[in-house]
Amino acid sequence: MASRLLALVVDAHDPALLAGFWGGVLGREVGEDPRGALLLGSHTQVRLRFVPESAVPAGPQRVHLHLTSTSPADQQHTVAAALERGAAHLDVGQLPDEGHVVLADPEGNAFCVIEPGNAFLAGCGVLGELACDGTREVGLFWAAALGWPLVWESGQETAVQSPYGGTKVAWGGPPVVPKHGRNRQRFELALVDGGLVGGGLGDGGLVDGGLGAEVDRLVALGATASVGPAEGEVDLTDPDGNEFVLIAGRT
Repeated sequence: MASRLLALVVDAHDPALLAGFWGGVLGREVGEDPRGALLLGSHTQVRLRFVPESAVPAGPQRVHLHLTSTSPADQQHTVAAALERGAAHLDVGQLPDEGHVVLADPEGNAFCVIEPGNAFLAGCGVLGELACDGTREVGLFWAAALGWPLVWESGQETAVQSPYGGTKVAWGGPPVVPKHGRNRQRFELALVDGGLVGGGLGDGGLVDGGLGAEVDRLVALGATASVGPAEGEVDLTDPDGNEFVLIAGRT
């Protein structure tokens, strides 16, 4: 057995509203989801699942999205489209001469619209990166957990990417922002058959059963497991204490 990154789960006061915002910005369809609202992805573009949570934590977040641009006009169009749909400019200490634009979505989740010509995100698609606070250890953990190659390692900075390309997941190294309760954003992994080790981000290959063996593998890599809240689902934390969930037989 192995794990596939199925989605980035985001707590939201209004999942439908937030899914509609991101669907409009990313040009994606919103799919039906009994747990909230699902923003459909592709084989190389990670899905976003918005779930209801009344007590969304305040304070710094450990994950934010990086959107790519093909030209200055494209960057301006993305920023304008986001602002029209309810985003706001966000000051995180960026310098005036920096090319990226920092925004917050309607529920305060930070994201950046990256300037064109960024070599690191070339060919990654519109959702170029999940930019995370995290140590080198956690980057190596996720490379092993997902079977994805390490595509960047410099000092304490790391990044991984599916062998099929697409959205990168990167960690900026210490210092890591402190947690304020449960993380607002969490990775959702699905149990897949062994033939899909290192696979992309799309559906397919999901299996029932075998959760125990996969949990044991993830724990051996550095995760910590807790009792899952539902049958066929196990809650875990990675080496930096970030929550994630492993599920089986469900999309």
